[in-house]
This record gives sequence, C-alpha cells and structure tokens, in this order.
Amino acid sequence: MARNPKAVAVAVLEAFGGRENIYKVSHCATRLRVELHDDKKMNKQAFDSIEGVNGYFFQSGQHQVILGTGFVNKVFAEFEKMGIAESQGEKEEEESTSNKGKMQQLTKTFADIFIPVIPVLIATGLLMGLRGLLINGFGMEMSGTILKLSQVLTDTAFTFIPVLVTWSAMKKFGGSPVIGVALGLMLVAPQLPDKWAVSFGEAEPLLLPFLGFDIPITGMQSSILPAVFMGWLAAKIEKSARKYIPEVLDLILTPFVTLLFSLILGLVMVGPLILGIENLITSGIMYFFELPFGLGGFIYGGAIQFLAITGMHHTIVPITVKMVAETGYDLINPIGTAAIAGQAGAALAVVLQQKNRIKRSNMFGSVIPAFLGITEPVMFAINLPKVKPFLFGCLGGAVGGGLASILGIAAAGTGSTMLPGLLLYIGGGFFQYILVILVALAVSFLVTFFVYREKQEEEVEHPEMNYDVKHG
Repeated sequence: MARNPKAVAVAVLEAFGGRENIYKVSHCATRLRVELHDDKKMNKQAFDSIEGVNGYFFQSGQHQVILGTGFVNKVFAEFEKMGIAESQGEKEEEESTSNKGKMQQLTKTFADIFIPVIPVLIATGLLMGLRGLLINGFGMEMSGTILKLSQVLTDTAFTFIPVLVTWSAMKKFGGSPVIGVALGLMLVAPQLPDKWAVSFGEAEPLLLPFLGFDIPITGMQSSILPAVFMGWLAAKIEKSARKYIPEVLDLILTPFVTLLFSLILGLVMVGPLILGIENLITSGIMYFFELPFGLGGFIYGGAIQFLAITGMHHTIVPITVKMVAETGYDLINPIGTAAIAGQAGAALAVVLQQKNRIKRSNMFGSVIPAFLGITEPVMFAINLPKVKPFLFGCLGGAVGGGLASILGIAAAGTGSTMLPGLLLYIGGGFFQYILVILVALAVSFLVTFFVYREKQEEEVEHPEMNYDVKHG
C-alpha cells in the first residue's frame, strides 16, 4: 500500500504538538529535521504508530523523523503547503551552528560542501563500472574514439574536482558561486604545469621569486583542501570588498578584487602549504589501510559508525575523493560497505523478532535503504536506540572490513556502496565484494539474533492516530 505523504505530515505535525509548536523544519536525504518552541508538548511515543515513519531520534538540537529517501521530500512538500517549512536565513544558520562544538561545525561544513558534489562523483563512478562491465564482462572492444569519449565521461569530474569544490564552497560560505567556478578553473588552468607531470619529473614547476626564495607553482589537479580553502577565502574577500566598494562600481571592482587576491593568496602563498598537509593526511590514511592482517580495515569497519553518529564520517569524503582522483581506486569503499552491511544484518535480526505489525513494517522500511548504501535510517531508527544491535552491527562491520583489507579489493570509483556499488567492481574484485557484504551481514545477523532479546509489545490500535488527511 502506497504511503500517503499528506497523512504522514498531518500525523507528524500533531505528534510534535501542532503547528504553533513548530519553530523550524528542514530535511536531509532521509530525515525530517524539526526544531520546536517547547519540547514538552510533543508525543515521542506517537511516532511508533505512524505508518510511514521509520523511526525518531533527537540530535544536535533537532528532532529527526526518519522517512526514507524520496518520501521525505514529499512529506516536506506537505509542510511547505501548510506554510510551516520555510528556508532558513543566513542569520538563523549562524545562530544554530554557534551552539555546536568546533568539530561538529567542521564536519557539518564538509558535509554541506561535498553533498552537492557527491551525486556527480557517484554518476562518474557508475559510468566507470558500466565501462568495466562492457569491456571485462561482455568482452566488448572499443574503438579509440569511443574509448576517449568514455574517458571524458569518467575522468573529467575527478580531474577538475577543484572546480566543483570551489563552486560549492563559495556557495556554502556566502560568496558568488560563479566566482568559485572561475577560481576552480584557475587552479587547473592549462598554462600551469600539471601537478602529476611535475611529480613524475615530466615537467618543471613555475618559479616565482619572493624575498630571495623561489616559490614553486603548479596546477592543483585533483586537490581538495586547497579548493575548500580558496572557496572560503574568496567568500571572505568578496564580502569585505562589498562593504567598501561603492555600489556603482560593485559589478566591476568586487569580482576583480576577489579574483586577484584569492589567486595570489590561494595559488601562490597559502595553497601550496595546504596541499602539502593534504598529501600528508592522504599518505597516512593509505598507510593505515595497508597495515598487515587486515588490521586497518578491521578498525575502520568497526569504528566508522561511531563517527556517523556525530556526523564526523563526512570528514572521510575529501580523502576518498582525493584517493580516487590520484590513484583511480578507493580502498575505503569496500570497508565502508562492510560497516553498512553489518548494521543491516543486525537490524534484520531485530525486525524478525518484532511481533507488532506496525512497528515491524516501519522497521523493515528502515532496513531497505541500507542495501542501497544509506545507513542512517537503520542505525538511528533501530540499532542505536537498542544499543546492543548497534554494537553487534559494528562487530559485523569490523569482520567484513578486515576481510576486505586482507583481500585487497578496491572500488574503481567512489560514492556508491552496497548493491549500487557492485558496478564499481566489475573490473576486479566483484565476487570478493559480494563475499565481504555477506560475511558482514551474517556475522551481525547471527550474533544479534541469538544474543539480543527485547521486551515485546502486543499490537494495539491507536484510534487517536487515524487522522483525516484533509485536516490542516
């Protein structure tokens, strides 16, 4: 039976104490995020009986209702029709982040910058997998022209990733996105020596004399952190320029000042330093995952979901993007997939033990996105509130992650995990990838099913939850 977004919106609204109690409503890929005037007026238990709601939890000052991919957009649209959900202004955003810790602000910033970019990287990764399927799976021979065109599809986004990042960073920090695009293009301008050609000794860097020293300058192909810094710096410069430049000259002088000083400070001075830091971080991560006996994969597979609780897992995204851009493969992808599979296996065991029909249906709805690579619903709606299933899921993730490291498999792209990620392994490691998923699922499922028990509730009717969809 199809879920009715209007009925769910009305039920959720009443569970929160009515429209008068709503302060702000927003949403992410799977969750409705709500802030209330008075938390005491809400009825937490009501969410268990709303068909279509996969779970509820409170985090970072927000009440978060898990609705699932796609459906959350429809429910949010109903809130907009009611005149409740409004886009938050910059001031409100600053006030909400000022109450968070520095690390939370940092991870949220990374998330806000990279989430708009991720769909392009996922599409690129899937295109890589599709090419691998055609060549390695079906034995298709591509002509030189077709092969080059396919490389345009698969390589462009990663080669010119600084353009995407500076655009998104400028947008995040309140600058003009089009200036961010221009800055990103300058970082990979053909007039600059290619970073990789310099690294392999095939080209020499430009040398800029400064205070008796020669500053080497190269392009920043595939660089991430320098692009983030450039976006932040350019936004700050643009905002400052607008305060002092007369309006009649704003259209001409503001972009000029922003581009000039951003390029000098970013490309020539601070940028190379940040690029060095980025390379050190990436090298350290690579060394960690190459530890013997799969130790790195075991630790990461078991611990990554602890980071996901706080949102800190977003700090891994720049590393994976840079890894694929530089090496053509992602070592973290199969281990992260094992972590998701572990949570899915533990949740399946909990669902099978559940006797209440509505709860079982809602819980199962949270498990499905996990097989598509979205772990938050299954983790926050089922495993984390019950504690032990979450820990057993981490155990499955650790075992699967260790196995992935021992097998040495890696994805030919990034962004897609679990079932959608299968295409990334067509060129190699396909069956090993499936084995990693099955092992992680089996370990967490079996441990949870035989060790975990919870008090069962009999199925009862809640007539007060049978809302008229025309209400409101």
